[in-house]
Amino acid sequence: MIPGRSSPNLRTAVLLVVLPCLPATVGCSRYVDGVPAAAETGTFPESSADLGALVVGEVPSGLPRLPDQELEPPAGAKAVDDIADYSDDPARERDVLEGYGYRHGWERFWGTGSGPMTGVFVDQFESRAGAGAYAEDLARNDAEHYDGVLHENPAELPGGCRMLTVDDADGQEALGGPAALAWCGHGRFSVAVTSVADSLGAAEEEVRAVVEAQLDRLPP
Repeated sequence: MIPGRSSPNLRTAVLLVVLPCLPATVGCSRYVDGVPAAAETGTFPESSADLGALVVGEVPSGLPRLPDQELEPPAGAKAVDDIADYSDDPARERDVLEGYGYRHGWERFWGTGSGPMTGVFVDQFESRAGAGAYAEDLARNDAEHYDGVLHENPAELPGGCRMLTVDDADGQEALGGPAALAWCGHGRFSVAVTSVADSLGAAEEEVRAVVEAQLDRLPP
């Protein structure tokens, strides 16, 4: 989170809940069946920087964008090692991510350091199966963590998305306020959007709009 400021840790909501113990087929990790297909050159982002150019640059709420370097660890470009280092056991988490076929990612945040905040997490994988499994596991584990109801393919989001709303007192205290979280598998991409807002309705509205805008910017 942002040093010296009181802010909801959206990384915790999206990532740290999941990676410590995903459903296991090998050890405590989920390995995706099949042989991943390589991304077509010139069609899909070839680096995290290329992927970052496809991440939305603003959000409907009008919150100011937080410079990547103001967060600890910094937002922006992500590799396997960056995501694995969020865990207490980076070596094992690296194996988990490689099992999904993780290639690279990008994180971006908007807010003021306290109060409402929006986060977008876009990750690219070697295959559709890996991206879809990653998004599914993120959603399911967070639903269990916050003891919330996970809505699969909600009518207000594109197909392949899941949405969780956090409106109980304990969950809001952990996140910093009413929150909505969505995860979508989109081709070889996993997209997660989180919003902590002044009301649950505002958080849901922000997430729906950002998800739609972000998916429109990615290859199918």
